Amino acid sequence: MRVLVGGGTGFIGTALIHLLKARGHEVTLVSRKPGPGRITWDELATSGLPSCDAAVNLAGENILNPLRRWNEAFQKEVLSSRLETTQLLARAITKAPQPPQAWVLVTGVAYYQPSLTAEYDEDSPGGDFDFFSNLVTRWEAAARLPGDSTRQVVVRSGVVLGRGGGAIGHMLLPFRLGLGGPIGSGQQFFPWIHIGDLHHRASCLWARACHHAAGGPEGDPTADTGHWLPVFLPRAGACTEGSHSLSEKVHGRDHGLALNRGFPGRD
Repeated sequence: MRVLVGGGTGFIGTALIHLLKARGHEVTLVSRKPGPGRITWDELATSGLPSCDAAVNLAGENILNPLRRWNEAFQKEVLSSRLETTQLLARAITKAPQPPQAWVLVTGVAYYQPSLTAEYDEDSPGGDFDFFSNLVTRWEAAARLPGDSTRQVVVRSGVVLGRGGGAIGHMLLPFRLGLGGPIGSGQQFFPWIHIGDLHHRASCLWARACHHAAGGPEGDPTADTGHWLPVFLPRAGACTEGSHSLSEKVHGRDHGLALNRGFPGRD
């Protein structure tokens, strides 16, 4: 299978490309820098989509970067890095003489309202209560394609954890410096998925989508909705006004609120 990967130089993308190549797939990376097996975003915009069976977009500024202040400028980077690359790929797919059979977008569970009791599925309402939920709404809207020539899959993932980078590296740093501890009440949900599980699920989804587009049987009915299996990791701790205030001052209001109240749990 020929797979086009947008934003494949980060933690998730690097591991995904390694998995795909290990399985014998041909991978083309869309990146800001040219190189072997790559095309640039500018080349994608001017020359169109290279021939591929599936396309996936993982491009986007790291929301959990602890070294970045959550201010208006950073919010714009978070938005533009996702919306512009997704729109560019969606336009290229739409205009392609032979569009891919599957188009996969990985967004986030921040679409849903955080709750200690509610259970959500892909049909639950959301996407309109804060910066993160609105981001997911706009992100997924940017990916929509007209018609049904390409199977469209959205995976609303939790925070991706694994060795060698990503969120876990940022989480460990304060503890290594002797500054770690509970955030907020310590009771908030933290949906996460291991990087290997995310990659295997995503590759399964587009493989099923491609098989269906080629005339195979329906198979798994979740292929359209992009189900994923989160694991909840609650932490104990005392809730204090100071912890809320400090995290909001350090990271900014929206980022601080997310750290203190958590992300939604999903069934």
